[in-house]
Amino acid sequence: MTHEDSMPRAVVSANVNEADRIAFGLTFRQIGIIGGVGLAGFGLYRAFGHLLPPAAWIVAAVIVFAVAVVVALGRRDGLPLDVWLRHGFALSRSPRTLTPGAARATSVAVVAGKPSVPAPLRFPVVTVSPTGVLTSEGSDRVLVACGTTNIHLHTGSEQGALLDGFGRFLNSLTGPAQIVVAAQRHDLTAYAQATVDHAPRLSHPALQAAATDYADFLLDLDHQRDPLRRQVLAVVTGAHAAEGAVRALSGLGVEAAALDGPAVAAALAAAVDPFSPPPPGPRAVPGTPITLRSTS
Repeated sequence: MTHEDSMPRAVVSANVNEADRIAFGLTFRQIGIIGGVGLAGFGLYRAFGHLLPPAAWIVAAVIVFAVAVVVALGRRDGLPLDVWLRHGFALSRSPRTLTPGAARATSVAVVAGKPSVPAPLRFPVVTVSPTGVLTSEGSDRVLVACGTTNIHLHTGSEQGALLDGFGRFLNSLTGPAQIVVAAQRHDLTAYAQATVDHAPRLSHPALQAAATDYADFLLDLDHQRDPLRRQVLAVVTGAHAAEGAVRALSGLGVEAAALDGPAVAAALAAAVDPFSPPPPGPRAVPGTPITLRSTS
């Protein structure tokens, strides 16, 4: 048996968020839309059927039923059509301009003769505790920083064990979770400067010259290429789930650790503005007094 024959194969659905089919190949949402329209139409006919001839009721029923089927089965931009229409309706009633802070009468913009007051831009994260627990959408969430592992460097049996372990980790989650993989530009100038600063302390001139050449290589790589660094964050619900996630990922050979408050604040700042990385060092958590001032 060759190595490729022993490699594990896993069948994954193209859409892991696909709803379960209840009956006739339809989901509960689709049955609810079509059945609800049918029941509403039947109730209208029972109550007001004597006001119109049967032909008119049949034509109206065909049109309404066709619209209900299109809404229940149709999709637009990767969303079910009823969800897409609901979002469109909510967007049509929401302010067009969002700004930080509260709306003020002095910040009025006149568009086509109609004043438009900016609405406050609300961040979904409400609080961040010093221990790293953030509150969003009414629930506590914890960010777990994860490393990576190259599964292709393992044998077939080892790959199967890794996949089984990762599957057990996913099945152990009792609440909503999210795995965020982000790639950001990695500045190598700091590493080059640290190499240059350390080079004079080396014992041999050849080592000093090699360190200088290595620093030049890092600077050239930084200028000529676009080095990237990858950040993997697992967002789980609750501190207990975070502890289980750290244990499960560590068992797979992946470095994992829950982020504290300053690290969570830095991760959120980087997510909001990925093209302007935050300055190095810990960030103050909102609501926590700053007891140390930098003198540089």
